[in-house]
Amino acid sequence: MALVGYCDPISAAPGETVRFFVSADGAGSYRADLVRLINGDTNPAGPGFKEELVEVAANREYAARSQPVHPGSYGIVRIRGALARRDSFTLQAMIWPTTPEKGLQGILTRWSGPRQAGFGLFVDEQGCLALRIGDGQGGVETLSSGKPLVGRCWYLASASFDAESGEARVRQDPLVGAANGRFSLPYALEATTASVSRRLGVRPAAGEDVPLLIAAFFDGGDGGRKVAGGCYNGKIDRPRVASRVLPPERIASAVENPAGEEVLAAWDFAAEGAAGSPRRIVDASPNLLHGELVNAPSRAMTGYNWRSEEFRFTRAPGEYGAIHFHDDDVADAGWQVDFEVQVPGDLRSGVYAARLRQGDEEDYIPFYVRPPRGTATAPLLFLIPTASYLAYANDHLSTNGAFTQLIIGHAPVLGRLDLLLAERREYGLSTYDLHSDGSGVSISSRLRPILNMRPKYAHPASPSLWQFNADLHLVDWLTAKGFAFDVLTDEDLHREGVECLGRYQAVMTGTHPEYYSGAMLDAVEAYQRRGGRFMYMGANGFYWVTAFDPENPAIIEVRKGGASQAWKAQPGEQYLSLTGEMGGAWKNRGRAPQKIAGTGFVAQGLDASSYFRRRPDSFDPRAAWIFDGVGDGEKIGDFGLVGDGAAGLELDVYDIDLGTPPHALLVASSVNHTNSYLQVLEELYFNVPGIGGAENPRVRADVVFYETPNGGAVFSVSSIAWCGSLSHRGYDNNVSRITENVVRRFLDERPF
Repeated sequence: MALVGYCDPISAAPGETVRFFVSADGAGSYRADLVRLINGDTNPAGPGFKEELVEVAANREYAARSQPVHPGSYGIVRIRGALARRDSFTLQAMIWPTTPEKGLQGILTRWSGPRQAGFGLFVDEQGCLALRIGDGQGGVETLSSGKPLVGRCWYLASASFDAESGEARVRQDPLVGAANGRFSLPYALEATTASVSRRLGVRPAAGEDVPLLIAAFFDGGDGGRKVAGGCYNGKIDRPRVASRVLPPERIASAVENPAGEEVLAAWDFAAEGAAGSPRRIVDASPNLLHGELVNAPSRAMTGYNWRSEEFRFTRAPGEYGAIHFHDDDVADAGWQVDFEVQVPGDLRSGVYAARLRQGDEEDYIPFYVRPPRGTATAPLLFLIPTASYLAYANDHLSTNGAFTQLIIGHAPVLGRLDLLLAERREYGLSTYDLHSDGSGVSISSRLRPILNMRPKYAHPASPSLWQFNADLHLVDWLTAKGFAFDVLTDEDLHREGVECLGRYQAVMTGTHPEYYSGAMLDAVEAYQRRGGRFMYMGANGFYWVTAFDPENPAIIEVRKGGASQAWKAQPGEQYLSLTGEMGGAWKNRGRAPQKIAGTGFVAQGLDASSYFRRRPDSFDPRAAWIFDGVGDGEKIGDFGLVGDGAAGLELDVYDIDLGTPPHALLVASSVNHTNSYLQVLEELYFNVPGIGGAENPRVRADVVFYETPNGGAVFSVSSIAWCGSLSHRGYDNNVSRITENVVRRFLDERPF
C-alpha cells in the first residue's frame, strides 16, 4: 500500500495556485491538510518534529485513486500524410543496444501491442533483430535475424516488406567505424551479421490511431495518455522510413543521404542541438513528420560515426546524432490533478507541505511559499537548494550503491520509504543511480513522487539527515530565534538572477547547495559585489555544473566527470545537451567554490562527525565579534544531531590557490576526524596512503570570514553537519551563538 504525491509548481507566491497529484493504492478516501514545516527531524535527542496547520479551503477528504507511473523514454510521431500508408516499406536505423537480452524492445514501430496489429522493427525476446507484422485478426508473423545482437556495438539495422509479394527481409550489420558513408565490418563480429528473408502470409493493419514510436511500441491508453511498451535500452541514430523495399546498398547510403521520393521520414536527432527544443525530433524529409520525445532520454550522445576528435557536440553535430533511450527514464509521471491550493494572500514565506493521511499511511508533499513577486517581506533570505534535492531525488545509494557500506562503515538501516523506493523503481532515479543498462542517470525531474525529500525521513547512508531535513534544522533555528526570513528556491534564482537576491540584506544557503547553474553562480557573485552579505551554511556547495531545462524548469541535467562521482560520463558525452556547455565540476571550469564562498570541497565521510577549534585569525579585530560569548579554548560543536558533531559528512577547506580571497580570515578548523573521512578524488594525483582524517591535516572543515565590496561580507561554516548542532541544549550552545552573532551583524546595515 502506498500514498504518495507530487506538486507543481514547487514555488508559489501569495495568490498563486499549486496543483497536487496524488496516488493512493487503498480504496476510499484520504485527508489532505496544508501545514507549515518547521522541523522535520524526529530524532528524540533534538527538539522534535514541528509543523503548524494552515487553514485553507482545500483541507478536506479526497477520493482515493491509484495513478500508475509509466517509465521509459521514447519518441512519438503522430500518423498523418504519407506515414499513414500501409504499403511496402523499409525501416532502418543505426542502433547501439545496451541490454539486447532483456526481452522484446521496439526500435521503429507502428505496432499495437493490445491488438497485435501493425508492423515494426524490434529487438526480439532472444535478443535478435526482428520484423514483426500483425493484421489485428490474430495473424502475427515474426522474421528474426536468428543471431543475438552484441551489447554496446553499433549496427545498421533494417527490415523491409513487399506488400505485393509478402516478401520480408531483415538485416543486421555490425560496424566498427564509418568514413564517408563506408561501413567497416570487424571480423570478430561476423558471427552477429545476418541477412534473412521469407515470404509472410499476413499484411499489416495498425490503425491510424496507432502512432509511430521510436524506441518502444504502442501498448494502449491510460486516462487518455498514450502508453508505450517494450521500451528500448540503448542509442538510436538516424532512423529512416521508406515507402518501398530498398536494396542493401541504398539502405547503407540512406543513413547519410536519405533524399529520394521513396523517403517518408528521415529523423535527424542532432538537428535541434543546444538552441532547440529538448523534446522535439526533426524529420529532415519533405514530409516534415516531426515528433516529440517522452520521458527525457539523453540527447547529444556520440553517434555511430563519432571519430573521437571533437568532444563538443555543437561543433560536430553530425557526429552526435544519437539519443540514448532508457526503460526507466521518468520526466513526468503524468498524473491527473487531485486538488489545488491557492496560497493565501497573508501567508508568510516559508516551507510548506500538503500532508496526506489515509489510515496508517502518510505522505508530505513539500513546496515553498515565496514573498509576493518583486518584493521582500524580511531582510534575510533562506535560499532553498532545490536543484540539489532533485539531484538526490529517490537515490538508491543504500540499496544499490556498491560503495555506500564501505563509506559509512556499517550496513544501512532501511526505513519504510527506502523499502518502498527499492520496490517502486518506476518512481524514477537520482543522478547518483545507474539506469537498468548500467549507464549513468543525467536527467532528474520533480514531476514524480520524491520520497527521500520528505519530513521525518532519515537517510540510511548518513549519520542522520541529508538535504531537505538537514535544511529544516536551519528553518527550526531561525524560527526559534525569532528571525524573520523569506525563502526562494534554486529555480527562482536561476530564472530571476541577482534581482531576487538584491532585495535582501543577507542571504543564507542550505546545508548542501551542491548543484548550481552558471546563472545561479553569476547571481550570487553579483550579489556579493553589490554589497550583499552571504552565509554559506553547509559544504560541498557550488560543485556540479547543472542545467535547467529551458522549457520545463522541473527538469535538471548533469554530466558527471573529473570529480568525486557516482558514475562518469563517457568520452564525448561530457557536454550538457540542454545548454551545450561543458559539464562536470565547476572547479574544472575555473570556477572553484572558493571563489564564491572562500572554501571548497575537500573530504567526505559518513561515520561520526567531529568538532572545531578556534584559529589565530579568530582573535583578529575584524572577526573577533563572531566569537562573542565563546571561550578561547572551547570545543565548538562537539555535539549535534548529525553524527554527534558540527563537523561532518562533507567538509570544505580554505585554499588560496583555488580562489579563497587573500584577505579572508581562517577563524576555525575542525579536528580529530577518523580515517573514514578521505580526501576527495579530484584533489589526488596518485593513489597514496595517508589520505584519511587521522593522518591527513587537509581533511578538515574551515570556517572562513571575509569582507566583500560595497560593505558586504561572506561567512562560511564549511560542514554539512553544522546546522544539526544549532538546537543543542535548547538552542543555547556555541554553534548557535556563533551563527546568531553572524546573522545579527549581517543584518546590521553598518558596512564592514
